[in-house]
Amino acid sequence: MENGDYKDVPENANEHCPGTQSESAGKSDACKGCPNQEACATAPKGPDPDLVTIVERMATVKHKILVLSGKGGVGKSTFSAQLSYALAATDFQVGLLDIDICGPSIPKMLGLEGQEIHQSNLGWSPVYVESNLGVMSIGFMLPNPDEAVIWRGPRKNGLIKQFLKDVYWGELDFLVIDAPPGTSDEHISIVQFLQVTGIDGAIVVTTPQQVSLIDVRKEVSFCKKVGLKVLGVVENMSGLCQPLSEFRFMRTTETGEQKDMTEWILSYMKEKAPEMLDVAAYTEIFDSSAGGAGRMCSEMGIPFLGKVPLDPQLCKAAEEGRSCFSDEKCQVSAPALKMIIDKLLAQQMISRIEDGA
Repeated sequence: MENGDYKDVPENANEHCPGTQSESAGKSDACKGCPNQEACATAPKGPDPDLVTIVERMATVKHKILVLSGKGGVGKSTFSAQLSYALAATDFQVGLLDIDICGPSIPKMLGLEGQEIHQSNLGWSPVYVESNLGVMSIGFMLPNPDEAVIWRGPRKNGLIKQFLKDVYWGELDFLVIDAPPGTSDEHISIVQFLQVTGIDGAIVVTTPQQVSLIDVRKEVSFCKKVGLKVLGVVENMSGLCQPLSEFRFMRTTETGEQKDMTEWILSYMKEKAPEMLDVAAYTEIFDSSAGGAGRMCSEMGIPFLGKVPLDPQLCKAAEEGRSCFSDEKCQVSAPALKMIIDKLLAQQMISRIEDGA
């Protein structure tokens, strides 16, 4: 078996690793000095009995979509939250599972801070935003939201498994899974657990600059290695775009101070050129001269779902825990997100037709 095959050999294993499921795992000469030696030696061997329970739980979920990013801070959780809101607004039954164990931001973005998980005879009950949008996160389990979660891989993996086998979602059209950035234990675990139940694939979120795209290429490579379909890439924060009327205008004085000219500028435009108040201004924040995510997707042969501009109103919606589609405040980001989600839904419909579903 090739070293690095996620099913049996960890990425950071020694050269002649016997595989995590081997009876000699953690005990052979090849294991000496390996960072995984102790975990492999004590881990149970053979098929995981919990997989049967996970398969039974996930049997009522039609589509499972993993949301990934190569780096943190690119807006992955914001996209996961707004994707869930949009699907629920289309009358789908939606679940949002937050497996970012160390940085669970989904409760904040769904307006669910301070909520707790309840247990019934059917299992853990999700926390509901609406009757057709349920959420599960470790954020609901922390007594103090400021408390750091300092867990090693096995404990994180154990919680992810517990989410999958113990949460009672009921009948779902979509389960959106918000993963932590990068390619770590959590990603390997969620793919292993869900592949036996059927997972549609992954959406990868990035920003336009090469510093982000370098890591996205690694994320795509991870998906290929583990047999996870890349549903598409979303270029987030693709330039700052907002109505001219929402800008603040400043003038630098001779002493270097900033003087606010907003009121004067807006009054001047209203009097002299009122049509300008309906114009949106755009500028690049991140360097996209290398072609951004679109070019990368073309080179790697994966779908490009579209661009979402950096919209202060979308940031505000995420901070306030509400949908950007619920009003007309997110004038530039909501239409862009809707186009991406429509494209994703069309892709899912085509896939179902091809599979004969």
